[in-house]
Amino acid sequence: MERVLMKGNEIIGEAAIRSGCRLFFGYPITPSTEVIEYLSAKFPEVGGTVVQAEDEIGAINMCYGAACTGNRVMTASSSPGVSLKQEGLSYSAAAELPMVVVNVNRCGPGLGGLGPAQSDYFQSTKGGGHGDYRLIVLAPSKAQELYDYTMMAFDLADKYRNPVMVLTDGFLGQTMEPVLLKEKPESEEVDKSWIVNGAKGREKRIIASYSLTNEIGEENNKRWEAKYKNIEEQEQKWEEFQTEDAEYLLVSYGTTGRICKSTVLEARKKGIKLGLIRPITLWPFPKKAFVPYADKVKGIVTVELNTGQMIEDVELAVRCKPQTHLYRRQGGMLPTEFEILEFVETKFNLNENKEV
Repeated sequence: MERVLMKGNEIIGEAAIRSGCRLFFGYPITPSTEVIEYLSAKFPEVGGTVVQAEDEIGAINMCYGAACTGNRVMTASSSPGVSLKQEGLSYSAAAELPMVVVNVNRCGPGLGGLGPAQSDYFQSTKGGGHGDYRLIVLAPSKAQELYDYTMMAFDLADKYRNPVMVLTDGFLGQTMEPVLLKEKPESEEVDKSWIVNGAKGREKRIIASYSLTNEIGEENNKRWEAKYKNIEEQEQKWEEFQTEDAEYLLVSYGTTGRICKSTVLEARKKGIKLGLIRPITLWPFPKKAFVPYADKVKGIVTVELNTGQMIEDVELAVRCKPQTHLYRRQGGMLPTEFEILEFVETKFNLNENKEV
C-alpha cells in the first residue's frame, strides 16, 4: 500500500486498473477528461486498451460489445455526454451486462457550465433511458471513496450482471487529495457461463434485449424486477454522522455531504443537536437508514446542488412525517457550512429554541 497525492479523475483510473479493468471506451468531455487521459497513459503498461470513440453513443455501444465477452469494461463522461449514452445503458441493463459508467456531473441543463452539480440525480437513479430498468449508483464524497467505490462498482457489476454508475462531480474530479492505494480484496466468484467467447465445442449463446412475444417480454421484465428488488434489499449503503441523539437531520451526498459534516460540527458547538445521513448508494436509495428517525427527529434538511431531486426520495423514506426542507445551490456554486447552518436555524427557529 502507498499513499499518494492524485487528482480525483486519476484516482478513478488507477482504481479501474487495480480492479482488473483492461478496456475503456470513451470520448473526452470536461470535467471528466483526465480519466481517459490517465488510462491512455497507463493502460499500455498492463496490456489494456483505450479507444476514443467517435462520440459518446459509439463509446457506450463499444462497452456493450466488450461486456458480452465477460471482460471488465468502463466508460467515463460528464452530464451531456452521459445523456447520449442513455439508450445504450438501457440496452446494457436489459442484456444484463456488467460495466462501470463514471459521470463527473457538471451543471446544466443544456451545455451548462463546468462547475460541480448534482442535477443528474434523477437521470442516474430513475433510469434515464427508456423502459423499466435500474443502475446501481454509488456516490463518493472524497478521494479515498473515489478509489474504494470504483473498485466496489466493478464487483457489484459482476455480482448482479448490471451496469453500475459512479456519480461524482466537477469538484471531486478536479481536486487533488491524498489517497491510499490499497490492494484490491479478493472478489467473489461469479457465474460467467453467459459470456460470448466463441462457440466451438459448445452450444451457441445469444445476448439480446429484444422480446419476440409479449409473453416473453413480461417474463423478462418480471425477472429483472425480481433482481432489482434483491439489490434493494441487499445493497443499501449509507453513513451516519452524529445521529445518535439528533433532533434534526441533514441529508446530503457527494461533495455537499462532506460540507454537511462541518455544518454538524458547527451546530454542535452551538448546542444544536444536528446529525447527518449521507447516502452512499443513491440507487438503491438507503430507505433503511431513515427508519429509526422517521418518528424521532423534528425536522430534516436536504442539501443539494440542484432544484430539489433527492428530497423526493427522502420524503418517501420518512413517509413525510418530519418537516422536510431543501437547501440548494446551483450553477456550479457550493454552499458553506455556515450558510447551511443558518438555513437550519431559520427554518426551525432554533435561535428561539422552538419549531416553526
